[in-house]
Amino acid sequence: MYNDLKGKVAVVTGSTSGLGRAIAVRFGQEGMKVVVNGPNDEKALAEVVEEVKKAGGEATGVVADISKEEDVKKLIDTAISEFGSLDVMMNNAGVQKEIPSHEMSLEDWNKVISVNLTGTFMCARNAIDYMVKNDKKGTVINMSSVHDTIPWPHFVHYASSKGGIRMMTETLALEYAPKGIRVNAIGPGAINTPINAEKFSDPEEKKGVVELIPMGYVAESEEVASIAAFLASEEAKYVTGVTLHVDGGMTLYPGFQAGKG
Repeated sequence: MYNDLKGKVAVVTGSTSGLGRAIAVRFGQEGMKVVVNGPNDEKALAEVVEEVKKAGGEATGVVADISKEEDVKKLIDTAISEFGSLDVMMNNAGVQKEIPSHEMSLEDWNKVISVNLTGTFMCARNAIDYMVKNDKKGTVINMSSVHDTIPWPHFVHYASSKGGIRMMTETLALEYAPKGIRVNAIGPGAINTPINAEKFSDPEEKKGVVELIPMGYVAESEEVASIAAFLASEEAKYVTGVTLHVDGGMTLYPGFQAGKG
């Protein structure tokens, strides 16, 4: 636990399930005030709000689609109106869909890019705007992926969005470091989340994934949430512009393990 996080205000996008939900709850455990978010599921939002409160934090829920500028503004405004500040912007929301690249329509491409890349930018931009105008040394954390580094056939829109997030993170970090605003990213590998549930329910599919992980196991969402808490805290006060891969070694070219190659 990080004592300096107690009472700080965070927005966590895409926090009705998976990694976002785990991060929101972990922020609650840190005693933070959390704006949880989802695009349409008010029931799930209410459940996460209660989980955050039970964990020891304060929370409110906002239905918002981060690909829409007015909805992004609503998220930031809610943090300020409900809790009086914004200290941590956790840009977690993202979508993916498998489509062979030669069959991908412009609509397919735009849907993923508008949420994953443009939505992340708008959230980061609006949060930083508030921090600059209020002389606040806040933190922005973007959710990237191992696929900011590892090519992923049939997911060119997703991989492109995550590669963009990596460079966006570095550029914003460099631009706003003189203001004391830190910008970092988390790049998860194979994590046991609802989006992966079907794949991991097949023993052969899961075995194939585990073979790509040098540490030999699929992580739980809480293992990513702990990294979000670290990056949000003063323990990481000299860390900016970093994409921290939480991947059990997936980005280390596992095919070369044990001297192969």
